[in-house]
Amino acid sequence: MSPSSISGGHIEVITGTMFSGKTEELIRRLERSEIAGQDVQVFKPEIDDRYSEDTISSHRGSEWESEIISTTDSHEQIMDKLEEGDVVAIDEANFFEDDLVDAVQELANNGFRVIVVGLDQTYRGETFEPMGKLMAVAEYVEKFQAICEICGEPATRPQRLIDGEPASVDEPTVVVGADEKYQARCRECHELKE
Repeated sequence: MSPSSISGGHIEVITGTMFSGKTEELIRRLERSEIAGQDVQVFKPEIDDRYSEDTISSHRGSEWESEIISTTDSHEQIMDKLEEGDVVAIDEANFFEDDLVDAVQELANNGFRVIVVGLDQTYRGETFEPMGKLMAVAEYVEKFQAICEICGEPATRPQRLIDGEPASVDEPTVVVGADEKYQARCRECHELKE
């Protein structure tokens, strides 16, 4: 049974590495929800202004209007901006703090279909919280892969680059960027400078 055919509140997580089509899949699900006559509300972190300040945007150019919230106190902000509806989507959840998990749980408990999208791993290959916690409480988790830009195998990790070279382990965890700062890589081709 697919997540879109379930009634009642639940959590869907779309995760994986960069350039794997996560936001594209989110937009596809939102379009299907609207076709079904459901009301949709989308949130994104203010830190993510790569393509637009007030839309979620895929690397391929698909867009959807969204509400902007800060990465801290997301629970309170989502509840304050929440409208009546059926579907709540949150893009780039990896940029938020752990209180996002409480917000998502509350929304699902109140009957919303909640779709959460974000990276599952940091550029170091570590769990990107709060995504690990969100996957643990979700009814549905779908993990997307990209293609490794080095060898062409399935890619599961974001490779951060600084001046074209792999970043060292002591760089900041969160650096917003696209293909100018990141590549998708497989486990074998992923590198970290010590």
